[in-house]
Parts: sequence; structure tokens; C-alpha cells
Amino acid sequence: MSESIALNIDCMEYMATLPDKAFDLAIVDPPYGININNNMGRRKGDKPSNYKKVEWDNEIPSNEYFKELFRVSKNQIIWGGNYFSLPPTRCFLVWKKHIPEAFSMAMCEYAWTSFTGNAKVFEYSSLRGKHSGKFHPTEKPLELYGWIYRNYVKDGETVFDPMMGSQASRIAAYKMGIDYVGCEIDKYYYDKGCEWFERECHGITKTASGKTII
Repeated sequence: MSESIALNIDCMEYMATLPDKAFDLAIVDPPYGININNNMGRRKGDKPSNYKKVEWDNEIPSNEYFKELFRVSKNQIIWGGNYFSLPPTRCFLVWKKHIPEAFSMAMCEYAWTSFTGNAKVFEYSSLRGKHSGKFHPTEKPLELYGWIYRNYVKDGETVFDPMMGSQASRIAAYKMGIDYVGCEIDKYYYDKGCEWFERECHGITKTASGKTII
């Protein structure tokens, strides 16, 4: 059984405790600094979302963040790579979402990688695979992470996500038997993500009063 560790901590504090190249792959979906709002991904006339108010997408991560990320990992996959100052790469990834132009979100997303292979495209509608109770506005599909792990994680390697958000990267890793460590500084997202992990991976659900249902 794979080891799956989720930490409610500032990733900069955690990375400062790590030796160089502690993880085989860091996969991260950081803030893009584009001031997304809670109704991203909706069409004109749709009901407003019930997501928690977004207050974390005003700025991109600091240079020190990327310096630490590269220090503690052997390879990196960074979503939103087009928003950051990163070295040139030939192995970029594109997620083609198959959504209508009427939606208020990009029709594809770009990830920078440190790998040297050819660029790859993953086609999967962002309207598919949505679980009930989705709580994070930039959650990526489990199928996307599964595709990434099949292509870029070898047996026995460990994945690190310093900004795990919804914990989709964690759930996909657990289901594929991949060792994983993730950080999330926001307590609300951390708690909701842990609930989704337990529900998705262990069939455990908690009621509003905290009672556990298996």
C-alpha cells in the first residue's frame, strides 16, 4: 500500500526542512496571479457558485518558492507555466478541456515540465468526472493526474505537491499505489480535501455533526 501524507502547513516552511532532491517529482498547480473569481467556468446566466471566496490568486509565487521547489525535487511539472519565468522546455503538457467558448475559462491549460521528451496533449472534458460537493474552483480531474503519473512516475518514486488544494493529485496517487506528500496552507481546503480523500479512497463519509459513516 502506498504512503499518502497530507500536511496543513505553509509549503515554504516544510521545504526548508528537506534535504536536496528529497522527492522524485514535484507536481504543482500554483496561483497564476490572474485574479480568478468564484464563478470561473460558468456560462452567462448560470447560478453563482458556492465556492469559498478566492483570495489567493492576486500574485504569483515568489522566486524563492520556485528555487526551493527545484531544490527539493528531481523533476517538476508546473501548471500555469506560461505565467512564470521558467527555463525553456520542449516537454510541455497541454490539457485540452473540450468545453464551449461560452464558458468563462480557458479551453486548454499548459504545464511546464523539466523532462526532455516530446510535448504531449491530454484531451479530457472538464465537464466530466465532477464529483458531488466540489469545493475548489481550480480543481483538476483525477484522470488528468492519472495520465501524468502513468507517463512520468516510475515504480518506487515519490510525488510531492506543495499546494495540493483539492487533493486531487493525492487521490490519484493513492489509487495508483504511488507514495505521496502534499501541503496545503488553507485549513478549509485542507479539511475538505481530506474528507474527499477519505470518501474517495476509503469509502468514509462524515455527517455535518462529525459522525463517521462507512
